[in-house]
Amino acid sequence: MSCKFPDAPDLDTFWRVLRDGIDTTSEIPSERWDLAAFYDPDPNTKGKMYIKRGAFLKDVDKFDAQFFGISPREAESMDPRQRILLEVTWEAFENAGINPDNLRESLTGVYLGLDQTINEYGGSERMKYDPYTATGCGISFPAGRISYILGLQGPSMGMSTTCSSSLVAIHTACQNLKLGECDLAVAGGIQLNLRPEDTIQLCKLRALSSEGRCKTFDASADGYSIGEGCGVILLKRLSDAETCGDRILGIIRGGALNHDGRSAGLTVPNGNAQEKVIADALKHAGLKPSDIAYVEAHGTGTSLGDPIEVLAMNRTLGQGRETPLLIASVKTNIGHLEEAAGIAGLIKILLSFQHKAIPPHLHFNTPNPHISWSEIPLKVNTELSPWPEGRKK
Repeated sequence: MSCKFPDAPDLDTFWRVLRDGIDTTSEIPSERWDLAAFYDPDPNTKGKMYIKRGAFLKDVDKFDAQFFGISPREAESMDPRQRILLEVTWEAFENAGINPDNLRESLTGVYLGLDQTINEYGGSERMKYDPYTATGCGISFPAGRISYILGLQGPSMGMSTTCSSSLVAIHTACQNLKLGECDLAVAGGIQLNLRPEDTIQLCKLRALSSEGRCKTFDASADGYSIGEGCGVILLKRLSDAETCGDRILGIIRGGALNHDGRSAGLTVPNGNAQEKVIADALKHAGLKPSDIAYVEAHGTGTSLGDPIEVLAMNRTLGQGRETPLLIASVKTNIGHLEEAAGIAGLIKILLSFQHKAIPPHLHFNTPNPHISWSEIPLKVNTELSPWPEGRKK
């Protein structure tokens, strides 16, 4: 696996951010947009954003085009998300001890979660369009380019399901592996905040924290912080990985997908649907609620969403427990990565396996009063904690 997250350009640094409980948010950098031109603390001001902070990657305009055999002209027309995905995917193969050059014509699939991409750094004005503009952006081309450059002949696709995108990509990869449609899978996602318009839209939805920090499960939670990052994992059937002597970082025992359907609003979580998808995932994994020691929560940090998620976890995972279920969210460290939120949480869990410790959850000072904490066997993990002995993870 490999990653690039705020203040964490690699796995080792990301673990230090998690272990040490670091909040990576900062004032929106001038490289993204002129904050003074778009900021207004009044959320009702048209065309303005009421936030000043977020969690951002550095040097997103840097890229070694020659390494990947891409001309400077074509590289300039590529969306930064596409370039970063190439780099992080290559690093994932290196970290796994796999030479990408040996994968040509292999049944290797690519499954990526991301949103529609627009090349802001190359200029989006129509007079600057060139023969490479069309292939430099879009949801499908990042996966296609990885498959093209490495000569991979398995399924290749990009998908956007908002916050679940990267996990849906991973789930799809797992299903394709089970069906024999690929023998190795690249799966993950990416999120960058390149346009002020996108953040303004979220402000009008009142989805973002006025402080620019994600205070999941706290009484002061008022939304999430925008974040950026990219994460990629490599997947194989367990039997194949064992036969090849691969270093196995974790096992996906089962998963499930669903949708809220009708709820109180298009963006309002449906607790019953959340309960069902958790129960289905447990069933497919062949596990009991008491087998689960820790949950990396979605944890958007909203006064409405947090209680709904905690209630769903309690009803599905809180039964028959002798010890509390530990919960936390990486969003308190790096903000909400939207399409890449799921892969960020998964990489956090895999790193915690390696280091045999669960990182602390941040900004939890006054428990959300809409959650009956004293009556449920769930505990927010606010300090670096060892994994419970003898428990499945």
